Amino acid sequence: MDKIVHICSKKDWQAAQAVGEYQADSLQAEGFIHCSRPEQVVEVANRYYGGSTHLLLLWIDPSQLAAKLRWEASDGAVYPHVYGSIDLKAIIQVTAFPPNADGVFRSFPESE
Repeated sequence: MDKIVHICSKKDWQAAQAVGEYQADSLQAEGFIHCSRPEQVVEVANRYYGGSTHLLLLWIDPSQLAAKLRWEASDGAVYPHVYGSIDLKAIIQVTAFPPNADGVFRSFPESE
């Protein structure tokens, strides 16, 4: 199984658990939820979340998604985009994703 990853705040993850599905702000604004392949996570985190703390990685099993998954080009690479809410059953693992002391992300925890 090839997993995809979404970066979110602890607050947003707690909200998702309360309602039973995950919706990022980008779903309303752009029509999809931004995700990455595991090897893209550090670059994406530094581009959009540099210095942010309290982040989590949501590890997603694409075969469990009810919403449509599309692989689309953006910023010179191809990224997975989820066109709808992510059912919690599709989120197979959640890991903390803190930056280093200098606020830069250099590595990420591996999924089990």
